[in-house]
Amino acid sequence: MSKEYDLVILGGGTGGYVAAIRASQLGLKVAVVEKGKLGGTCLHAGCIPSKALLRSAEVYATTKRSEEFGVIAKDVTLDFQKVQDRKNKITDQLFKGVQHLMKQGKIDVIEGIGRILGPSIFSPMPGTISVEMNNGEENEMLIPKNVIIATGSRPRSLPGLEIDGDYVLTSDEALQMDSLPKSIVIVGGGVIGIEWASMLNDFGIEVTVLEYANRILPTEDHEISKEMQRLMKKKGIKVVTGAKVLPESLEKGEGITIQAEHKGETKSFSAEKLLVSVGRQANVENIGLENTEIIVEKGYIATNEFFQTKESHIYAIGDVIGGLQLAHVASHEGIIAVEHIAGENPIPMDYSLVSKCVYSNPEVASVGFTEEEAKEKGYTVKVGKFNFRAIGKALVFGESDGFVKLVVDEATEDLLGVHMIGPHVTDMISEAGLARVLDATPWEVAHTIHPHPTLSEAIGEAALAVDGKAIHA
Repeated sequence: MSKEYDLVILGGGTGGYVAAIRASQLGLKVAVVEKGKLGGTCLHAGCIPSKALLRSAEVYATTKRSEEFGVIAKDVTLDFQKVQDRKNKITDQLFKGVQHLMKQGKIDVIEGIGRILGPSIFSPMPGTISVEMNNGEENEMLIPKNVIIATGSRPRSLPGLEIDGDYVLTSDEALQMDSLPKSIVIVGGGVIGIEWASMLNDFGIEVTVLEYANRILPTEDHEISKEMQRLMKKKGIKVVTGAKVLPESLEKGEGITIQAEHKGETKSFSAEKLLVSVGRQANVENIGLENTEIIVEKGYIATNEFFQTKESHIYAIGDVIGGLQLAHVASHEGIIAVEHIAGENPIPMDYSLVSKCVYSNPEVASVGFTEEEAKEKGYTVKVGKFNFRAIGKALVFGESDGFVKLVVDEATEDLLGVHMIGPHVTDMISEAGLARVLDATPWEVAHTIHPHPTLSEAIGEAALAVDGKAIHA
């Protein structure tokens, strides 16, 4: 059986289903092919479930120190099964919401594995999609005018380090744990590694982080990385940077032991479990790319600024094209691709305007260039920085570590980057993102009246601090 569509999307993750909704809004006949559940990694194995666990960990850690707030809570205990039940309830609710949106947009959802076919009786160009149906029925043929590849990514491992789901985990397996280990070694101190380190530490687990680079969160501003490492150590997390893990040294018994080269020595690290957090790799296999002229470079699909591949009617978005592997980036890329298909003349994406977040405790958020990047690009910069310890709302929360930092072009006063570490900064970064979109200056940010008492006052004070005018410094 075959069906014709204006657009078929391979993958129903955040990028794919948002693209489908936008295409439906523009009057296109759309189908989404998804082998798992709508919502993809973000909803079922990433953003949402991990943040649900992080919230439970935050509540547990806060409750254990509730006496600081005058609340006496004796014998605080953790029921991890209820933590997992809450996580599952949230993801199920959002999953039903996505299913409703598909029905509302009259979008066909086809459950199975989609592969792109070469030129055939159905089409003189590659792009016909053969769907191997999950229910075992005969393959369905979809004949689209356009295709968007949104197949996402999966956790990467190190060569020789086998993921067994018991002793050695990725975030996928860790999200499904029935019980918490007493100790864990995390290989990788990037965003995912630090989120898990923070979460598990707040749950009372002994955590060691081994990071190959000379600092954790190596893509963030250097001062942010330094502050995060200080605060991780303050919480009792052992952080080892400049550590080259030796996968072949892994030993399993009652727990795991693994070695790493560090400062010219080979050191051993032991724990109950090992979490591998060394990035993600694109899902480019088994989707029929070999039947097309599509180019794959360094494991990612190559596209132009409108996300067209070398086959102009086939687009690709999200993690599968590399770059910033973030759900909100995939969504925006999907919207641009769909609007280009529909002839809407969208504006190409400026990735320097994308806000990035780390949902650890404390949180990290940033937009634009780091101080180091700005200098490498030839800017002469000036910096404004303001600490949360001088912000009343932070003291009220009992979370006064961290700061807001602005990086500014000295010649033009343009705001080049904003970097934050501290309480609830992931909810504050959008102000900085808007300032970047509007090409705001520190003067304009400072003259935006920030209500008192709020955490956002730190942004206004940091803007004043650029020229040494902070009031509460």
